[in-house]
Amino acid sequence: MHLTKAWLAQLPLTDIQQVQPVSGGDINAAFQIITLHHHQYFLKVQPHNDVTFFDHEVAGLRLLGAVTKTPRVIASGTIATDGYLLLDWLATGTGSQSALGAAVAKVHHQHHAQFGLDHDFTAGKLPKINHWQTDWATFYTQQRLDVLVNLAKENHLWSETREIHYHRLRQQLLQDSHMHTVKPSLLHGDLWSGNYLFDTTGTPVLIDPDVFYGDREMDLAMTTIFGGFDADFYQAYQAAYPVAPGMQDRLPSYQLYYLLAHLNLFGETYGPAVDRILSMSCTGREACI
Repeated sequence: MHLTKAWLAQLPLTDIQQVQPVSGGDINAAFQIITLHHHQYFLKVQPHNDVTFFDHEVAGLRLLGAVTKTPRVIASGTIATDGYLLLDWLATGTGSQSALGAAVAKVHHQHHAQFGLDHDFTAGKLPKINHWQTDWATFYTQQRLDVLVNLAKENHLWSETREIHYHRLRQQLLQDSHMHTVKPSLLHGDLWSGNYLFDTTGTPVLIDPDVFYGDREMDLAMTTIFGGFDADFYQAYQAAYPVAPGMQDRLPSYQLYYLLAHLNLFGETYGPAVDRILSMSCTGREACI
């Protein structure tokens, strides 16, 4: 995406000297902006979407930023037909996984009376239905798993076998005693290694949130899928906010959500991983088809 001088002139910045594209994921166009006085900014642009596309991210950065470091929001708005989000540029350094684990635990210590959030996010490829629920099992099955299973059906990525196994797993989740004792925690919502960094002082910074209040084990499950979190992270987290016994057995049910997301985004490459977790629902004399 090319930003014209007329487009850039509508940003709440003066004396822009340099604009260069940077890596920003596959959802937004991303740029580094440098001004005459050497101030640096990170600009995300969502072509042909207005500013409401970024409202969920802004809300997430503010919720997380109340208890841990996040990029500072400078402004958001719509220019021409494009939504934008302007953040402080963060120079990166190195830091400890222990500090990161403690920071995530601090986020999870933020609680709410119910599960969900005060708004949905449906502008992206994967809709997030966040209306409040008092029961976590209901929220997770209806407003997370069911949504992605229905999307997989629309994308022709589902099968009768997957449906049978999913129905069995879904019933197990609804009856699981742990699911009915969960305390709603503030979650990052997409806690993989690409969504944290360390600033030049070694302070961990959380970026690109997809927040809601849910079971904190869901965030921890995401950390186990693609790597980037080591033993020091989990030890520091456990020291700051111990998890209930049996978490390792519960993690696959939460990994499933993120694998379903990737199945919908990237196709059948993630099918075997989805099938592996779904097949775990077959117990005792039940035979997996």
